[in-house]
Amino acid sequence: MEKTRRILQNDRTGLIDVAKALASSLRISILDLLSQGNMNVKEIASVLNIPNSTASTNLKILEDADLIITSLEPGKHGSMKQCAIKYESLTIDLLKSFVNIGPFYRFAEMPIGGYSAFEAHPSCGLIDDKEFLGKDDDPKTFYSERRFQAQLIWFSHGFVEYKFPKDIVGKIVNLSFSLELCSETPYYRKHCPSDITVWINDVEICTWTCPGDFGGRRGKFTPEWWAINSTQYGFLKTWEVDENESFIDGSRISNVKLRDLKLNELDHIRFKIGIKPDAHNLGGINIFGEKFGDYPQNIIMRIDYLNNNHHFSVTE
Repeated sequence: MEKTRRILQNDRTGLIDVAKALASSLRISILDLLSQGNMNVKEIASVLNIPNSTASTNLKILEDADLIITSLEPGKHGSMKQCAIKYESLTIDLLKSFVNIGPFYRFAEMPIGGYSAFEAHPSCGLIDDKEFLGKDDDPKTFYSERRFQAQLIWFSHGFVEYKFPKDIVGKIVNLSFSLELCSETPYYRKHCPSDITVWINDVEICTWTCPGDFGGRRGKFTPEWWAINSTQYGFLKTWEVDENESFIDGSRISNVKLRDLKLNELDHIRFKIGIKPDAHNLGGINIFGEKFGDYPQNIIMRIDYLNNNHHFSVTE
């Protein structure tokens, strides 16, 4: 991966291609995925729940903008296109004085056991990467002082809520949360729909129906001691709110906007996820940590700011 790409003011083609490539929540979601590691077209399509053709079209736009690189590698059924992010950061010089204008962002990562409030109903439990934490199906286990080590959390209904830090370094123009999750059932069952709801600062963003609880093969990061006939991996999902509406994995899902979240009234941001007791599909939830499932991450919050000093820098 190259360190930085700089686009100069007189590079009209580069400016237009990059602006086009970044003018899509779906393509930004693809870049977010690739920032975590290389993926092929089918994997990207599966994670984002889009057709392979849609993934290929958007990857071509990112490749034409020189934001990603692709290569063909042999697979079980012929060659497979592997995709990788090309740069760690991007700067754009828009003015002759090289003063840059635009947004920048910051990340915060929370361990899945770092919840500040919870309600958990059996079946429920926590494990780390080596063993069970407390007793299985005992909600009191969720009070454990070892909960911060948890790598898998599950419950049939209830919620977990997290408090994230908030730095005010400019106007907030976008807020997103991403995590790996799936439904919860004894062992695993690919058809087990569950209505999973997300709230930010007590404002309901949406309810998404997860299709199942996934197993049948070991998760890429699931430890060997965990039984193969149990839950193994989930979907990586991203909830996003901007100044006009809300999205899940780049697709619009509600009219909730940033101003509805009243972000200026608290010194932190609350993220809550769970299953309502009256949910139509009461299928439970599994939440995966960085050492479990298919994705090496915990719960990640991203805040995009518009810097009042007119400095553009896209960095981690």
